[in-house]
Amino acid sequence: MVAKPQLAERGINKGTKMIGKAVVSGISLILVVGVIIGIVSVTRPHGSDRNDGNTNMSSSMKAVASVCATADYKDACMQTLSPVAKNGSATPKDYIQAAVQVTMKEIKSSMNLSEKLVQATNDSRTQMALGDCKDLLQFAIDELQESFSSVGESDLQTLDQLSTEIMNWLSAVVSYQQTCLDGVIEPRFQTAMQKGLLNATQLTSNALAIVSDISQILTKFNVSLDLKPNSRRLLGEIDVLGHDGYPTWFSATDRKLLALHDNGRLTPNAIVAKDGSGHFTTIAAALAAYPKNLKGRYVIYVKAGIYREYITVTKDQVNVYMYGDGPRKTIVTGTKSYRDGITTYKTATFSAIGKGFVARSMGFVNTAGPDGHQAVALRVQSDMSAIFNCRMDGYQDTLYIQAHRQFYRNCVISGTIDFIFGDSTTVIQNSLIIVRRPKDNQQNTVTAHGKAEKRETTGLVIHNCRIVPEQKLFPDRFKIPSFLGRPWKPYSKTIIMETTLGDFIQPAGWMPWAGDFALNTLFYAEYGNRGPGANTRSRVTWKGYRIIKTRNEALQYTVNSFIQGNLWLKQINIPYLPSLKR
Repeated sequence: MVAKPQLAERGINKGTKMIGKAVVSGISLILVVGVIIGIVSVTRPHGSDRNDGNTNMSSSMKAVASVCATADYKDACMQTLSPVAKNGSATPKDYIQAAVQVTMKEIKSSMNLSEKLVQATNDSRTQMALGDCKDLLQFAIDELQESFSSVGESDLQTLDQLSTEIMNWLSAVVSYQQTCLDGVIEPRFQTAMQKGLLNATQLTSNALAIVSDISQILTKFNVSLDLKPNSRRLLGEIDVLGHDGYPTWFSATDRKLLALHDNGRLTPNAIVAKDGSGHFTTIAAALAAYPKNLKGRYVIYVKAGIYREYITVTKDQVNVYMYGDGPRKTIVTGTKSYRDGITTYKTATFSAIGKGFVARSMGFVNTAGPDGHQAVALRVQSDMSAIFNCRMDGYQDTLYIQAHRQFYRNCVISGTIDFIFGDSTTVIQNSLIIVRRPKDNQQNTVTAHGKAEKRETTGLVIHNCRIVPEQKLFPDRFKIPSFLGRPWKPYSKTIIMETTLGDFIQPAGWMPWAGDFALNTLFYAEYGNRGPGANTRSRVTWKGYRIIKTRNEALQYTVNSFIQGNLWLKQINIPYLPSLKR
């Protein structure tokens, strides 16, 4: 894989540089080196993989070779799956579970390493980044455990149908690993975590390869597939939707509540009001009252007001529906930034982790300003999350679309550098994207997608939106360059379609990251855009860039196809374009 730039460097333009030096004592450095040596010598060889061409392989080893056929790290794949073949009756389920299980083991080892490294430094930013690693790698373990359990509970005939869901989880695992590595910028500790996570990242890549090739693997094992129309379904449709087509965690009352467009008619579980007229005066207190063993939605109404809080909807707080009195009336605001010695991951004013998060009619702001460097207003890793009629305002790194499937509709998103970034599978639709005036020595980039593995199912789609300059930028819009995006990671994937582009967008459209990094491996595409900035005659000529010419190809990136929105968005009554606008 191509060496990749780190998060600390993302968004630093001409003359904008951040220096973070951790002071590590000699004893600490010895500890770090010792841990690295211990970690990287434990398991197995890496490097270039090969097939030895042995034509006398046993039938069991031939089965392993079939499973590992498309893996990028074949030696590692063969070594980790060979023990499974010894029982002589292993099925594809056994191989997938083994691939997931050994990945979990390696990630646990990496998590232990991050805990040890914390003791080896007094630098607060490095300690924070290593603490982030512990949290992120636990998220990765949770995703892998879900994958393991789902495969175990399925039968061979329907295993192929789970691939969309498992690929979603495995893609999130990659995102968490990369977020961990991106946050650790002190070179010695960065090297330690890179080496410590090497096994885990390669095994995750192999698991993605196996699951993405599951149809062919099942065929090789002579398993007859249960092929029905639209059989490649969400696990959510199999396990979450009830007989009436609504999610099983929706009560009858919940169905009625969420069918209402008028937020004011909802009957909330909790009301937040700064003036004391509700159940709570803070959003944090309302979330802390989240009931144990909740079935259905937890609805929080946040009355108009400016809430200076740092909020996290935790992993256990699933199906939170939060609404306000309008994105300019109900505002959650914070000031944390990278400039203050805080990791980008921790700068978020509001973080949504629990599955099924919905926000309506609220504003999320980070007021650190252009001098704050990375400063996130909203960070989302909630799967099947929907943000409707909301504002996300900041400068650099405003909206962190970190992981999983996300949908944004009728929103306003403002910023300067990489202000929509992350490694999720996201569609932003019918929204206003406002490019702000940065510092004089900076350039604007709307997106910086972070797909690190080629088989991840992640990508960013901006559909039927408007990308315009703010009023302060307008007089200097031709002097300060503005681009649609740049590749943060090797397989960065961004599609902009049926969107109005203002005249301030540079004719080249897209900006390199550093030299020719990712220009051949990224996937950037445009389709049916309009406005003076949509002229593609002078666009970049990178191998990874393309103009989509057919409607059929563009349909791959619509809500129903790209994030399986027909299986979950209709249940929360958020309007959306299921297909193309025209």
